[in-house]
Amino acid sequence: MDALIVPGGESTTLIKLMDAFDLWAPLREFAATGKPLLGTCAGMILLAGEVLNPPQRSLGLIDVTVERNSYGRQRESFEADGTFSPDGEEVDLHMVFIRAPRLVQLGPEVRSLASCRDDCVMARQDQVLVASFHPELCGDPAVHRYFLAMG
Repeated sequence: MDALIVPGGESTTLIKLMDAFDLWAPLREFAATGKPLLGTCAGMILLAGEVLNPPQRSLGLIDVTVERNSYGRQRESFEADGTFSPDGEEVDLHMVFIRAPRLVQLGPEVRSLASCRDDCVMARQDQVLVASFHPELCGDPAVHRYFLAMG
């Protein structure tokens, strides 16, 4: 594999599956190769350094603190326009948030790449990219192009 996407879903369920199939070490080993990783929504939670609301295990592959369901439950899911700044040049990007986690703190080596409603919603540290929203539902391949170019 040249890159890996850890998708959205339910982080508690994903943790149970990672336990059942003993995936913790293989995912850390993949990250150690330096190949790109993208975590969207629940995937961001799994890659985060710290998880709140409630605290739970994570892989600790990016120095961010994430708050689960921070934008609300399922009925508070929403679509909004934000900005994506992959190379310092800001472009508009439509975003879909489904029971989305919030990036509440970025470590000193983490760079904010997208924002929406005054929140950072996408960040990168080295080969790890995370997003609060679902770029696969946005109708614009810009995030995926950026991710593939990281390799």
